[in-house]
Amino acid sequence: MLRFFSSKIYIAIFLIVAILATGVLGFRIFADYTWIDAVYMTIITISTVGFGEVVPLNDSAKIFTVFLILTSVVALGFALSVITEYIVSRSGYELLKHRKVQRKVDKLKNHVIVVGYGRNGKQAVQKLITYKQDFVVIEINEGIAERFGSDLVPFITGNANEDETLLRAGVERARTLISALPEDADNLFVVLSARQINEHMKIISRASEETTYQKLKFAGADNVIMPDKIGGDHMASLVVTPDLVEFLDNLQVSTEGSVNVQEIPYKAVCPDSKDKTIREIDLRNRTGCSIIGYKSPDGGYVINPEANQLVEQHSKLIVIGRPEQIATLHKEFAI
Repeated sequence: MLRFFSSKIYIAIFLIVAILATGVLGFRIFADYTWIDAVYMTIITISTVGFGEVVPLNDSAKIFTVFLILTSVVALGFALSVITEYIVSRSGYELLKHRKVQRKVDKLKNHVIVVGYGRNGKQAVQKLITYKQDFVVIEINEGIAERFGSDLVPFITGNANEDETLLRAGVERARTLISALPEDADNLFVVLSARQINEHMKIISRASEETTYQKLKFAGADNVIMPDKIGGDHMASLVVTPDLVEFLDNLQVSTEGSVNVQEIPYKAVCPDSKDKTIREIDLRNRTGCSIIGYKSPDGGYVINPEANQLVEQHSKLIVIGRPEQIATLHKEFAI
């Protein structure tokens, strides 16, 4: 729609320039005005300000002036209507767009809020898209929101330090908040504000300085990630165990962007709420996926659990498989 109005604006601009050029050349030719006088007469004629003529006009110049007045009225009227329509339509379009996003966000429950669409925020969003998680991004920069916003990546524009912005993102209904702002102080304020509104939500925050780690934990962050520290450790690991690190880098998401590592909640494998052993679940034969980890109800982890491991309520299974096997897993257990 805006592209259509833009083309009409180009036409309007062309008509105005054409009228100006025609007027200047016409007064120059028919009235024998100087270039300055021709420009002056053209401007006062098409603007209808009512000033007098520089030099009395001859009959040819008068006929040309009548023609110029009639055509300029039409051209300027068209240009004014197009520009007004474009401005009104653009503001209306943006308003409708924001309302559409807000309606979509208002329907979300147990979703993820990503604060900041910088490097870390983008990575978080890509992971959430891959795992088909509902999310919304809070970004203070309207240019970024306008450039990257889409039906797939909904943006709420505003300052996440303000409760109103967090509430517009549905923080009281959210399952997790990821604060990925570049400044530690901003992340601290976001964590404090979000924790006051939603006591049960999981909060993950980015930190640049080690001195901020404890402050963010004290403010209410469940997990604090230091990308610089992780990056240095990762580079060192590429020296010590390069093949292992490369394998782990490609473990969670394949080259096609499909998931090949998945966690399964207790309810998915024990829908009747009766505890079963891994052997009884028979996940390998049913889906082709392998169980590589078990998270117990108390938060402990068992790597490569035995077949007689009892899967208890509030526990989770960590499985690995090829993308097509993970797809079968989702279908088989309705994940």
